[in-house]
Amino acid sequence: MSVAPSEITRPEAAEETFAVPEPDVPWVTIVHNDPVNLMSYVTYVFQSYFGYSKEIAQKLMMDVHHKGRAVVSSGTREAMERDVQAMHEYGLWATLQQDRD
Repeated sequence: MSVAPSEITRPEAAEETFAVPEPDVPWVTIVHNDPVNLMSYVTYVFQSYFGYSKEIAQKLMMDVHHKGRAVVSSGTREAMERDVQAMHEYGLWATLQQDRD
């Protein structure tokens, strides 16, 4: 049994609902302070993994030390998941979250 095109009804546009996509909100990798790792080691990790200059790596390390945490990278969720995993492999405590600021 086939249906003729004239018999197919299309709902009115007002009846259709579309999900409005949220704007792309970047994700961030946050490194947290811990009582285990030396400040020089954290600086080394930031330099070697992220490619930061010594000055930027030290500033981020000081934020981790004094403020308890620092945002060390931002981007897509997948990229931040890789960065968090890498920080864990270096022995640092890291998490990711959406940057809603």
